[in-house]
Amino acid sequence: MSPSRILLAAALLPLALAACGNGDDISRSFGLTRDAPDEFQVTTRAPLSMPPDFTLRPPRPGAARPQEQSPREGAEAALAPQSALSAGPAGQTSPGQEALLAASGPAAPADIRRRVDSDAALEQSSSSFGDTLMFWKAPEDKSVVLDPQREAQRLRENAALGQNPTNGDTPIIQRAPKTFWQSIF
Repeated sequence: MSPSRILLAAALLPLALAACGNGDDISRSFGLTRDAPDEFQVTTRAPLSMPPDFTLRPPRPGAARPQEQSPREGAEAALAPQSALSAGPAGQTSPGQEALLAASGPAAPADIRRRVDSDAALEQSSSSFGDTLMFWKAPEDKSVVLDPQREAQRLRENAALGQNPTNGDTPIIQRAPKTFWQSIF
């Protein structure tokens, strides 16, 4: 056998062996397939820290780490951070946490969910072709139009009197009532 044939056989032998397996194994063996980790199995570990008291005994091998959260506690901290902030010793917050909460501003109004839901309901306006055929009449416009000249005058008067710009009623343009034919069509 000639040396060139031996060299050719040696080059083709790995390809022939790779062809014996199924296609997934070949692409994995050549590094063409990515194996991403399962996102539900990935967990974080609490960082190592110096103990506050050096008289502590070393932990037993295989024992749970005291500073590590269970998955349930981690999920609770992610979903309800206000309960995680108050999870100090005996339910008390630290001065740093109190300063952070004070700097975050005033608490949200009690009816904030109702306000957000009503604003979101006003913003929904997607109608399909079927909706257009079934509900041919345009929905009533309930928006409020600001009167710019009277509003500018009210702001100037408040500024001249040294009052808060939010004092007084905001002037709006009143819409004319609909006629009988407008209410039908």
